[in-house]
Formats: sequence, C-alpha cells, structure tokens
Amino acid sequence: MDDAYTDNRELDIPQRDNGDSEREGQKHMPIRRNSLFYRSMRKKRHTKSQYETAQQTDKSCMKDNGLQGRPIQLGRTPKHLDSLPCWKIPMNTPQHMQRSPLFSNNLGFLETSSEQNGNSPANASVSRFRNVWHFVENIELLYQEYREKSTYQEIEERRMQDCTEKNRSEFANEAKPQEVKTDSSIATQVPSQPVKLSPSTNNLGMKLWQNTEKVRNSTVLSTLSRKEIKLQEAMFELVTSEASYYKSLEILVFHFMKSEQLSETLTPIEKHHIFSNILEIKAASERFFRDLEHRVEEDIVISDVCDIVYEHTVGYFNVYIPYVTNQSYQEAAYRRSMENNLQFRNVMAELEKDPKCRGLPFPSFLILPFQRITRLKLLVQNILKIAEEESKRESTAVRAHREIEKIIKECSERVKKMSRTEQLINFEKKLEFKVKSVPIISHSRWLLKEGELEQMSVQKATRTFRKKKLFKPVYLILFNDLFLITRKQSYGDKYEVFDYALRGLLRVQELEDQGQALANVFTLRLLENSNDREIQYMLKAKSLSDKKRWVHALMPNRRTKYVSPSSLHWDCPQVQCIQRYTAQEPDELSLEAADILSVVEWTSDGWILGDRLHDGEKGWFPSPMVEEIKNPQLRAQNRKECYRIYKAEECHGNKSKEGRKITNKNVIQQQ
Repeated sequence: MDDAYTDNRELDIPQRDNGDSEREGQKHMPIRRNSLFYRSMRKKRHTKSQYETAQQTDKSCMKDNGLQGRPIQLGRTPKHLDSLPCWKIPMNTPQHMQRSPLFSNNLGFLETSSEQNGNSPANASVSRFRNVWHFVENIELLYQEYREKSTYQEIEERRMQDCTEKNRSEFANEAKPQEVKTDSSIATQVPSQPVKLSPSTNNLGMKLWQNTEKVRNSTVLSTLSRKEIKLQEAMFELVTSEASYYKSLEILVFHFMKSEQLSETLTPIEKHHIFSNILEIKAASERFFRDLEHRVEEDIVISDVCDIVYEHTVGYFNVYIPYVTNQSYQEAAYRRSMENNLQFRNVMAELEKDPKCRGLPFPSFLILPFQRITRLKLLVQNILKIAEEESKRESTAVRAHREIEKIIKECSERVKKMSRTEQLINFEKKLEFKVKSVPIISHSRWLLKEGELEQMSVQKATRTFRKKKLFKPVYLILFNDLFLITRKQSYGDKYEVFDYALRGLLRVQELEDQGQALANVFTLRLLENSNDREIQYMLKAKSLSDKKRWVHALMPNRRTKYVSPSSLHWDCPQVQCIQRYTAQEPDELSLEAADILSVVEWTSDGWILGDRLHDGEKGWFPSPMVEEIKNPQLRAQNRKECYRIYKAEECHGNKSKEGRKITNKNVIQQQ
C-alpha cells in the first residue's frame, strides 16, 4: 500500500497553537462541551472501521476526481485524528458524508487552496467547505427532477398569465395530467404537478434567496426594489441548480461508474464508450460550483455570477464538446450492452433500484451534461432579461451568453457533421443510377427530407385508361443542393435513380383539391434535369401536412430571424411546448418543455411549422405537443424579451468592435 495513504504522520498537517506540547497519543484537546459536534466526534474516534472504509474509498477515487497532482490529506486513522485541529471537519457533518469521497476530496482541495493563497486554513477553508454541503445537502431534488419541475413551473406561470380572470382559478386547481394524441398515434402526457415542499423552498425544490438565513436576519429586502429581488433570485437559482447538477453527477460517477459489480460486466473499452469523459465534466462542475458558492457567501446581495460563468465557459467547459459529440456512440454502446450482456442488465437493474437514484433510469444520468449546458444558457438569458440596460451585469451576461452559445453550436455542428457523413455513406450504398451518375458524398451536403409520394400519370382519353394505374410510387430524396427522384426496387434495400436536378432549379406549385383522388396534389418542375431539359412531375402526398412539408422543403419561405423594433408591433401566433418532443425526420424540430415558438404555418391535420424564439431554430412538430398563447400582452412580452437579448448582444458586439479599432489605431500611432 502506498505510504501516502498509510502513514499520515508524514503529511504536513497544520496544528493549532494552544500552548500545550504535542504528542502522538494525545487523547484530550480543547473542546466546547456544549457543542453537539464535539460530543459526536469523541464517539467517532473510537470507531476505527469507519475511517478504514474511507481510506480504501479515497485511494480508489483519488486519481479520477480531477484533482491530480494536489497534496490531498486523506485516509486518516483514529490514532492520528486526535492530533487534528477542530476546523478539519465541518461542524454538524453527517456521518455518511465524513466517509464519502466527495467529503474527503473537497476537504483536501480546500486545504491546499488555502495554503496556496496564503490564507489561514481555519479562517478560509472551513467556511467555504461548509457552504458546499450547505447547498448540496439542502437540495431536495436531483437535477433531472429539478429540470422537470422548473420547466413545469414556467409553463404554469405562462398559463396563469395567458388565461383570463374568469378561467384563472380553473388553471390553478387543475391537477390531473391530460393525454394528447397526434395523427401518428403518438401518446404523450402533460408533466405531473410538483410535489408539496416546505414553505422555505420554491416549486423547484430549491431554497429561495430571500429565504436564506442571512437575508431573513437582515433588512436588505426592504432596501431593494422588486426588480432587484427578482434578479437576485435568478442568480441564486443558477447557483442552486448547479448544486443539484453536481449532486446528480456524484451519483453517476460514484454509484454507477465506480461500481465494482458494474465494472466486472464491461470491458475497459465498453466502459469508456458508455461513460466517455464524465470525470472531466465532473471536475469542471466542481470548480465552477466552488466559485459560485464562494461568490454567494461574499455578501448578502449577490454582486454577479455571469462573470464566473464566462470565465469557466472559456477555461473549462470545452470538455462538454467531446461528451456531447460522442453521445450517439454512447447510447449505442449502452443499448448493445443491455441487449447482449445479461449480467450487465441485471446489475444495472439493481443499481437503479437504489433509493439514491430516486427511481430515475441510468440513461437520464448520462444525458445530464447536454441538458445542463443548454439549461445554463437559458438561466443566463433570464439574468440578461432582468439586468439593467448598459450595466456591468448586462455586459457580463452578454459575454457569458455568447461563450455558452459557442459551446452549444460547436456541439451541435459536430453531432450534425457525424450524422450527415453516416447518412451520405448509407445513401451511396443504396442508390443505383439509371441515368448519368453524380457523386453523393460531399462535405458540404446534408439531407433535408426523404419520403415516399405518388407520381400521377398523364391522363389519356382512351378506352384502356381505367385499366392503367393513375399513380405510381416514387421515393424522393432532397439534399441541401441536390434533388433525386427514385423508385424502390422490389428486392433488397436499393433505390433506382431515374431523374435528378440541382435544388436551385426546382419550382413547386400547390394545386387545389379536386375530390378525394386529386387531394394533396402539387406540381414540381425541374428546369434542368439529368438530360438537360425541363420536365414537370405531378405528385400526390399522403396527407395535407405531408404536402405542406414537401412544398416548404422544396422551395422554403425565406424569412429573417430578427425584425426591426418598429415591426415588433406585428402580432403573430405563438405556442409554448408542454411536452418534450424528439424529431423523427430531418425537417422536424426537437422541442423541450417550456420552449416558446412563433407559428409560421399551422395545418388542419395537426402539424405546425414554427421558429423557436431563444435560438431561431425552425422546423415542424406535432400540435398536441404545444398549446397556443392567446394573450396578446404575453406574446408581446415574449417578443420583447427575445429582442432584448438580441439588442444587448448586438450593442456590446459593436462596442467590442469599436474598442478593437481604437486599440489598433493607438498601436499604429505609437509605432
């Protein structure tokens, strides 16, 4: 066994100068006899097995906790515990926390940080460490539960604002979830009502800033405006939600990843594919959370948190990019293990039954990093909406929002690039050209839409017309720059390409329905096809929404993402998402609960084309996943908040450009 863990006398442990001689077997130390903590500590000194358990656990976790290379003081035995000063273990620390890896690792890191900063450990480390567990242990929910309840709260708040006074009580008393269905028989459920929590917490299971002990014991609430209190709550939610996120990461790492039973069922490669670089993400979250809770403890009124978000996004949050990029492989590896590895499936079922998982499945823990980085962007947006214009808080919020947006876009682009390459390779294998072939695989090409339609034959006034088929099935494949018309072969998964054209040479026109046989028909002209001539096809879709989606994809309506301030008075329909939806086709839009979208087109058979306000993404989704916002004042407020974020980013972006121009000009003049 390593001497660094067995012989703690070699560690440089700071001692309290109390005037007495120090000796190894010291049994008595200055105590406050009325303290419950010290009475419990005297009892714990005689329980050697507790610390031996911590010694073994700390050794296994030391290399993977993101604190490599730091002198961590772990694995103390009762014999040497007598010589430790009182501040080494925070007061009122539960027994299970003293033995936990998180307790030991954080304690060692804080001791090291205090020594590096030249501060007294008794004055700095103990207060900071107490607060870490003050936030984590007082949070009732794991991050998955918090996220669900926070989105549900947003939905309910908008419902209350949207409904009239007459119907307000009906919304408030509504408790039963409603089941909704689409034409494709997709059954969903409205999120359930949040559980009843203590009066000191909000509906998210988090402690409110104004209900913290410091704020309650002061008169600060009477000196702050309502807007400032709202801003304090928004910043405080960012901190408490990070604590909830870190708490869930702890379960993912120490309960699942570090499980010996689970490790025995997987090879090292399989384990790496499933858990990826989660240890790096946990270390980044730990650093981020420590700085956040330290900022909260500096003053009763939180000065700012977005500057910390900016620093950590630039310095540490790049670890999210490879994790999110590998998410598809991660899901595939987990699926293979569940299907082909009976031992893994049994062990995973037992681990999920543990009470600390709160009935949540293992995949909900794996997806945490992607959910957190997107949620962090929305939390920063909430701060930006409330911050005073042209203030320092607005400036830091804009910078933080811009950097988080870069991380999210980088993740999204890498995921899309990988999936697009795989799609093109699959198409290359499936397509057989009956005309002059064109290369399919290209770095600048991606799939927009594919599906089966019916090609309408040209009618002829002959006696044999009734014996001929009026419609023939065709399979259309639309890329961003190329359009293919194919027919599926009767054998295998192959498609024969009998015509194609560049996407820019397509012209589409909707036709009025003329009875059931000619319903959902549109014409498609290829100005220059594979034979370099113009040709027209008459196509029939399966439904009205299918026709609309094809018409939009073949010749999309070009609209600007943002509009001028004067046009904000123009009112368009809006909806809010009440149920998470995952896109099934390339032209669809994945939704998260509480998303706000502007409606571009709404079909009568249950599909909507919409723009999401907070990021401008556009796509189709089923109408039962959303509900309409009918209050014009609420719609106007949503548009103004969206424009507020855009205006702030544009303003600070212009200032940054001007600052760089002035700096460059000064440098040139000095030269």
